Amino acid sequence: MTYTDLDGRVALVTGGARGLGYSVAEALAAQGCRVALLDVLPDVADSAERLAADHGVGTTHAVTDVTSPDSVGTAFAHVTATLGTPQVLVTAAGITVWNDTVDVSPEEWRRVMAVNLDGTFFALQAFARGLLAADRPGSAVLVASMSGSIVNLPQRQASYSASKAAVSMLAKATAVEWAARGIRVNSVSPGYFLSQMTRQFTDANPDLAAQWVGQIPLGRMGEPADLHGLVTFLASDASAYLTAQDLVIDGGYTAV
Repeated sequence: MTYTDLDGRVALVTGGARGLGYSVAEALAAQGCRVALLDVLPDVADSAERLAADHGVGTTHAVTDVTSPDSVGTAFAHVTATLGTPQVLVTAAGITVWNDTVDVSPEEWRRVMAVNLDGTFFALQAFARGLLAADRPGSAVLVASMSGSIVNLPQRQASYSASKAAVSMLAKATAVEWAARGIRVNSVSPGYFLSQMTRQFTDANPDLAAQWVGQIPLGRMGEPADLHGLVTFLASDASAYLTAQDLVIDGGYTAV
C-alpha cells in the first residue's frame, strides 16, 4: 500500500540503528519520508547512510540517549534544523531484563523503566512541542508490547511488562490531551518478533522459540516486515480518525 501523503514528510525513529526500529524506518523511507534515526549506538550513522543509499531519501541521525531529556532535545533540534519538523514519530528504543522479581536489582528496574518508559515520554514530549510550535499535525506510534496486557510464560519480566503497559496508557492519555491540536498518538503491541532482543534468548535456547511458536495460532514468530503495513498506516492520513488505540500484532497469541 502506498500512502502519498507521507511523501516528503519527516519521520523520526528512536532505536533506529538496528532491528525493528531500522526495519520500520525502511518502510517509512519507502513511502518517501525523510527519515531521522536516533539511537545510543554509534553505528546509527552507518544505518542512516544505508537508508539514504537504498531508498533515495533525505536522512539524518543523532547518537542519542533517550533516557536523557537534554540528549533528546538536542537530537530533535538537529533533526528539525536538518530535515524540518518531524510529523511522524516511532519510538522503537527498548530493552528487557529477565529475572525473578525478587532478584531484580534497583538498577535493573530503573534501567528498564528509563529506556522503555522515560525514553518514550521524552521523545513524545519533544515531538509534540515541535508540532505545536510549528502549528502542524502529526502522528506518533509508540512501540509497546503484548507483554503490557498479558503475562508471558515461561520468562519472568515484570519490569518489562510494567513499562510497556505504561507506554500504552501514555499513548491514550496524550492522544486525548492533544486530539484538538491535530496530534494523533497510538501504540502498537508486537508479540514475539524475530529481533535482536528476542534472539539474545532464543539463540541460546532453541526450545524456548519452539515453545513460543507452539502458542502462536499463525504458527510462526513475526518478521520485522510484518510491522510495516501497520506502522505506515498509522503514520499516514489513512488513519486520520484513529487515535488513543493500542493495536496488538501477535499472530493471534493473545487470543488463546
